[in-house]
Amino acid sequence: MIFNENNNTANCQLPFNSSCLNISSSMTSYVLLYVFAAAIVLFTMCGNLFVIISVCHFHQLHTPTNILILSLAMSDFLVGLFVMPVHVLIWIESCSLFEPIFCSFSNMISFHLTFVSVYNISFIAVDRYFALSNPFLYSKKVSVLLAFIITTHVWIVSLFYNCALLYLNGNFNHVCPGRCLPRMDELWFTADVVIVFILPCVTIIILYMKVFFIARRHAVAIRATLQDRQRVNDQSNVYSSKSERKAAKVLGILVSVFLICLIPYYICMLLFDVLAQSYDRVVNTMVTLFFLNSTINPIIYALFYPWFQKSMKLILTFRICRADSSLMNVLSETRGL
Repeated sequence: MIFNENNNTANCQLPFNSSCLNISSSMTSYVLLYVFAAAIVLFTMCGNLFVIISVCHFHQLHTPTNILILSLAMSDFLVGLFVMPVHVLIWIESCSLFEPIFCSFSNMISFHLTFVSVYNISFIAVDRYFALSNPFLYSKKVSVLLAFIITTHVWIVSLFYNCALLYLNGNFNHVCPGRCLPRMDELWFTADVVIVFILPCVTIIILYMKVFFIARRHAVAIRATLQDRQRVNDQSNVYSSKSERKAAKVLGILVSVFLICLIPYYICMLLFDVLAQSYDRVVNTMVTLFFLNSTINPIIYALFYPWFQKSMKLILTFRICRADSSLMNVLSETRGL
């Protein structure tokens, strides 16, 4: 959550229920809120943990695209571990139960993971565009090591950027009393919106528009090839092209859901003066939607990635504890995804 320094005093003085009592109409609904929230948090952590274990353990899944997915799953897992519980407490209690120093740390983690998630999604879009537009060059130039270096740099740059961002805006010395709200002057606010929202989102949208145009052309070419009944060598090329298009479509769904969850949050950031008195309620709702993206991502993998479904079965039945389990075939008919 970002606020302009010029409005910082007003932010701290906005009507805000500082009492943590009598928030729910009954104790039953109060408890149910916590049970539901705890279930969401646990599901987020477990779902993304399955993705992390799958990609790390099975050698077949060590591909450049899956390294990017692994990085995204790690950021989603950390959102479930560190960010969502704090947000749930503030959302249900309608107040902050934490000391300013804890709020500063929580804001740092939240900003850091948001940056990482946005740029992971951006590089996934770049990866799919490059794979479809230049498949032969992609296979030669893009390696697991390169993907690992890119994701590592994303995490490091994000850490330094957000530490500097919050420190230079006095967030380690000042937090609104009773509220875990960071402060930011107008110049930094504008720069952060451009760096973390506008540039990545424009890049994602443009690249995926190109990806789907390329996939459409490939579909026409594949139909023509099948009509000619060219088998053997052409058959593997057709299968590979189909796999790349399918991967692009599935990751397109992942990207679309991410944008749907992200864009409303930043729109609210830009409409502070318009929302005025209802700002807290609206922003908390949009932040909840954004964090739920970390819960939705494993569901997308489970629905559209057969390798993830098979990996989950192997993990849940403890078959990954067997010798050489990392060499198991989890791709089967989904080769290339």
